[in-house]
Amino acid sequence: MESTSDLIEAPYTSAPIRPDDFANNFWEQCAPVTIAHEWSGAPAPLERHAEVRLCWSDEALHVRFVGNQHEPLIVSKSPVLDRKTVGLWDGDVVELFVAPNIDEPERYFEFEVAPTGEWVDLGIAITASGRETDWDYASGMTAAAKIEKTTVKLGMQIPWSTSLPEPERGTVWLINLFRCVGPEAPDRYLAWRPTRTPEPAFHVPEAFGRLRFS
Repeated sequence: MESTSDLIEAPYTSAPIRPDDFANNFWEQCAPVTIAHEWSGAPAPLERHAEVRLCWSDEALHVRFVGNQHEPLIVSKSPVLDRKTVGLWDGDVVELFVAPNIDEPERYFEFEVAPTGEWVDLGIAITASGRETDWDYASGMTAAAKIEKTTVKLGMQIPWSTSLPEPERGTVWLINLFRCVGPEAPDRYLAWRPTRTPEPAFHVPEAFGRLRFS
């Protein structure tokens, strides 16, 4: 299984993977993708890199992030886990953007998980008048996090739905992966596919890569 600079291969698993099952053997069959650059395209320090692996089952899209962590975490002291937490992007977080219709890259969905296990899911549309956000979007996602000595592990399970229909083998979606880590500064914003905007910004469908379900 191979991934390139603009393509991620997500293999099929007959057994769904819980978001907290970070050691599941199937992850070894998923090609690792590295978040290694700042949003601008500049190389990020190795100490902030994150590895991402994706796969899918009949039930859901499964995602595992493993991030290097060598600085104090910036997270909530009172995390809320039973509902979405808007504003996670102000602290340490990993993010997944997916557009299931490659002909409509301006309509996509945003999923985030913080090292506390907090999560958020949003529907996004880029229109002529600006970005519109569906704050009430409810994907049914579940999330998990595990903090270790020099790493953080974060998992997502996003079930198939009318907005994210179950793919067939060979289906291609658009995707980008991000990480926010460290204190407030431009260099805290990392991207798998750099958006190369003048100021830090992730909502750039033109920068999306491809996710192929295999």
